[in-house]
Amino acid sequence: MRIRRKKWVDYELSICKFYLNCPQDIKGKWNEYFEKKQPIHLELGCGKGTFISEIACNNPNINYIAVDLIDTMLGLAKRNIEQKYKENNRVIDNVVLVRMDIERILNIIDSSDKIERIYINFCNPWPKGKHRKKRLTHTKQLNVYKTFLQDGGKIYFKTDDDGLFNDSIKYFKDAGFEIEKITYDLHENPIFENNIITEHEEMFSFQGIKIKALIAKKLK
Repeated sequence: MRIRRKKWVDYELSICKFYLNCPQDIKGKWNEYFEKKQPIHLELGCGKGTFISEIACNNPNINYIAVDLIDTMLGLAKRNIEQKYKENNRVIDNVVLVRMDIERILNIIDSSDKIERIYINFCNPWPKGKHRKKRLTHTKQLNVYKTFLQDGGKIYFKTDDDGLFNDSIKYFKDAGFEIEKITYDLHENPIFENNIITEHEEMFSFQGIKIKALIAKKLK
């Protein structure tokens, strides 16, 4: 998604206590970094932070890492997190924002970090054949995630794109994941507990596009 650069972003991120400018320094130490030792979940491509702000605020017993490459998105996510926690009278102590190219995610996370769950929401479908290896659900990427996702850990995936979804089913199977639950209409046949409707999800649903979703489990 292209978004206009915001002048305030650099400064606000520079003083934000839950934004990490050098996340590579925490590689292998995420369990020590968070104030509370508890399960760690990871969102790949957090965008404006609609999803991560709500899920992190609603689940104080889980630590969250939210990754995106675009500074402006991270700035908007920072503001959304602050607003959500303020509305709920909560201190921001279980979520961290990170700027990173997801193709280089191994620069900041390894097997020692014991990630229990990954969320991928409405990622770029990269429909052209020559670009498909850039998909966040491509077999190549899934094999990367397997290096730090715990055995039995799960990936929660949502998309509006039929081609991406159908291809991703094959990607997950090829990468050795077990698809535990799947739906071609998430709102009619929910498979997530307390599904959080993102901006994209609301927009596509309003257009009459069905939301596809699955839960894939990493086998031992």
